Amino acid sequence: MSGEANGRPSGKRAQAGGKTSHTKQSRPSGRGGNRGKVDPPKRKAVTPRELALNILVKVADSGAYSNIQLNRSLQESGMSRQDAGLATELVYGTISRQATLDHWLSKFVSKGLHKLDTWVHQLLRLSAYQMLFLDRIPTHAAVNEAVTIAKRRGHSGISGMVNGVLRSIDRGREELVLSSIRAATPVATLALRHSYPEWLVERWVAAYGLEEAEAICASSNEQPHASIRVNTVLADRNDRLRELSDNGIHAEPSAIAPSGIVVTGGGNLAETDGFRQGLWSLQDESSMLVAEVVSPKAGMKVLDCCAAPGGKSAHMAELMDGKGKVWANDLHAHKRELIVAQTERLKLRNVEAVVGDATELPERFAPESMDAVLLDAPCSGFGVIRRKPEIKWTKTEGDISEIAALQRQLLHRVSGLVRPGGTLVYSTCTMEREENEAQIETFLREHPEFSLDADWPETVLSNLRDAGVIGDQFDGQLQLLPQHFGSDGFYIARMVKAL
Repeated sequence: MSGEANGRPSGKRAQAGGKTSHTKQSRPSGRGGNRGKVDPPKRKAVTPRELALNILVKVADSGAYSNIQLNRSLQESGMSRQDAGLATELVYGTISRQATLDHWLSKFVSKGLHKLDTWVHQLLRLSAYQMLFLDRIPTHAAVNEAVTIAKRRGHSGISGMVNGVLRSIDRGREELVLSSIRAATPVATLALRHSYPEWLVERWVAAYGLEEAEAICASSNEQPHASIRVNTVLADRNDRLRELSDNGIHAEPSAIAPSGIVVTGGGNLAETDGFRQGLWSLQDESSMLVAEVVSPKAGMKVLDCCAAPGGKSAHMAELMDGKGKVWANDLHAHKRELIVAQTERLKLRNVEAVVGDATELPERFAPESMDAVLLDAPCSGFGVIRRKPEIKWTKTEGDISEIAALQRQLLHRVSGLVRPGGTLVYSTCTMEREENEAQIETFLREHPEFSLDADWPETVLSNLRDAGVIGDQFDGQLQLLPQHFGSDGFYIARMVKAL
């Protein structure tokens, strides 16, 4: 799965995945031609902190996706861009830093955090996050509103406790710094400082070493930047860069993706004319590389096995200049509609969205009938922690083994659809070697007709070489880490089938 749409939920179940689209509804004005009707009562304005608290409670109580809850709540609230930005930072930052926050809060909550009601616990986390991680938030603002919320939701005892804990944090803030955190082992220290489950940090340390694992943890706690993929069927990237600049939006070419642009201060890019007119799509830069690596040519027959919401299918269709055919498959009918909507917006006529289990694709298509097959596989999703930080706390080691077994089955099933001389590309948005390098090693051992293919487009390889991500020993598989380009963690392997 991928970082399409710069914030889709990760962890596609089986073949499905993607971000649910929520369209802003217009509100009736209650004026003109409505005599005799009573206007509905105005919804009381909610503050960024209240909105953030409501979302944090939902995520904690029901396992809701933070990004979906946030998008829905922001659209309903009608908040200003500045307030929406604060609410977003509070939700993602509080979830991402919750283990560190609890470590510090436990020093001041005498009866224990586990005895607190969920909303009180989340309110303390939310407030401590502002005080200890956001320099721009005045302490009095964080404390005063927390006490106000506690009085409204609870009783005087709760509000007094909240006030006391936060005042104690303020007095002791010189000692509440990440560098002062020490645990029993280096792995435990790293996990507590950067707020990750210890088992996950231990896996990353084993795979990448302590220094690289810490860089993964630190980078994954940062805010994601916005990036768009230019629809090159309609214009090239330089044209779009000039247009964005002319509209007062800071934009620069992606350092990694040939058709990508990094945008700063552009607001909600899905609400722009350029997006609506199909001039670009929202997508993470790492995710953009996948279609580039498939490198489909005009006239080819291409299959995207787990396609929703359709970003990579659309990108491949763009690279084919709208000629040939891309079949975009997904397990669920409602996800098919997302693919159709995306390709129609982009004015692409060479994509056919189909519904079905990816393991049954060999029954739908003839053997060796595809020039290229993309398996953007369901995965643990640890590469998109920036966009969905609760992944850290909801996934388990058992989930990794379970999803790896599904990936192996999918690879085996769809590989037979590749024609001799054709291309098979496998990708995930995780850094887990069990799902990535080890998965491909097993596949190649069981399918000797395939081999890794390092013949990637030079436009991609040159960027990776310049950044020092690959060297002379590049063999056709790439593990991007979040710290490499500030984009999602992603794995991509390109393979070719023998003639």
